[in-house]
Amino acid sequence: MYTKEEKSWILQDWANSAYSIMITTAILPIYFKSVAANAGISDSLSTAYWGYTNSVGTLLISCLAPILGTIADYQFFKKRFFSLFTCLGVACTLSFMFVPYDGWLMLLGLYALSLIGFSGANIFYDSFLIDVTTNERMDRISSAGYAYGYLGSSIPFIAFIVLKVTGILPIEEVTLVNIGFLMTAIWWLGFTIPFFKNVHQIHYLKKAKNPIQMSFKRLFNTLRQIRSYRTIALFLIAYFFYIDGVDTIFRMATSYGIDLGISATTLILILLVTQLIAFPFTILYGFFAKKWGAKCMILVAIVIYLIICIYAVFMDTVVDFWILAILVGTSQGGIQALSRSFYGKIIPKERSNEFYGFYNIFGKFSAIIGPALLGVITQLTGNTSYGVASLIVLATYRKHFLRSC
Repeated sequence: MYTKEEKSWILQDWANSAYSIMITTAILPIYFKSVAANAGISDSLSTAYWGYTNSVGTLLISCLAPILGTIADYQFFKKRFFSLFTCLGVACTLSFMFVPYDGWLMLLGLYALSLIGFSGANIFYDSFLIDVTTNERMDRISSAGYAYGYLGSSIPFIAFIVLKVTGILPIEEVTLVNIGFLMTAIWWLGFTIPFFKNVHQIHYLKKAKNPIQMSFKRLFNTLRQIRSYRTIALFLIAYFFYIDGVDTIFRMATSYGIDLGISATTLILILLVTQLIAFPFTILYGFFAKKWGAKCMILVAIVIYLIICIYAVFMDTVVDFWILAILVGTSQGGIQALSRSFYGKIIPKERSNEFYGFYNIFGKFSAIIGPALLGVITQLTGNTSYGVASLIVLATYRKHFLRSC
């Protein structure tokens, strides 16, 4: 059984994961490719632009993450920052509806802002894991969050697929896409309400006279004393390398599939199956982490992602893409959930926001390198498969550092 606080925290993953699948992976990338093609931009170039936009949006929130996280360690700040970024993400998601069909640059700009809102809110959402549960239950609760996130986000996704495939509504494709944007925003905000009501900051520092000034001092002191946190530092280095492949494959999958000639309808069905597969496998990762440890299961997921990157080099059919998608579904949620909980157990509780700020900046900076690397290699070679395969380069040191934690 889950406590009220744990349920509300898990439900937030149920809420914001709709953005991940509907905006980051499915509807918006496909819609952007259509808008870009309408403007005369080639498939490979629009894929590169999509990768660059992911990198720019992620870079901005990465620069803010450690500073905001350090400020949020003071009482009352964490909830306020969470609310601010959530509202930004929801508002930008709604604004997609008002972008003209030829406004591909405007669409990219609003996407970057929505990504900042989504990613910024998740900095504080992740750190609230410390406040809602104990070390002993952390792997289970973190895994449940990701698992139910996959399940919950599938509901508006299925509704969108039904509308698209059946054509039950006599509307144009652009109008249908706008309905998808509206559903995502309502779902995200609506299911965040229990989080607003029931989740509170338990571990915090007492408010200082000049919290912003003191936050900068604390941040610089932590950086100077990084040798005192050897286990944390080694984990963050490992996390930097392995989460790069996870985020990049997730964000670029749809553009990759279109470049292979897979239809938009088939891509949406593949993504739905991936979501449904991810639900039980993420729960399983949490179960096996209790038996064999979170670090062991993270290593298992890393090996699977290496196989995915190698397989992508030879992929050229719809069946190949199905296989890759299923492999992603088996490990994506597990590696993210256990990384979050493993880190939560090794950091100081009263400074969780500061340290989750570092966690997010390492994760976000890796998400800058991955899409940018994929974009550059794809643009230079004209072949998206080589772009995905280039992610293997970043895998060289990840196991070494993780084993040292």
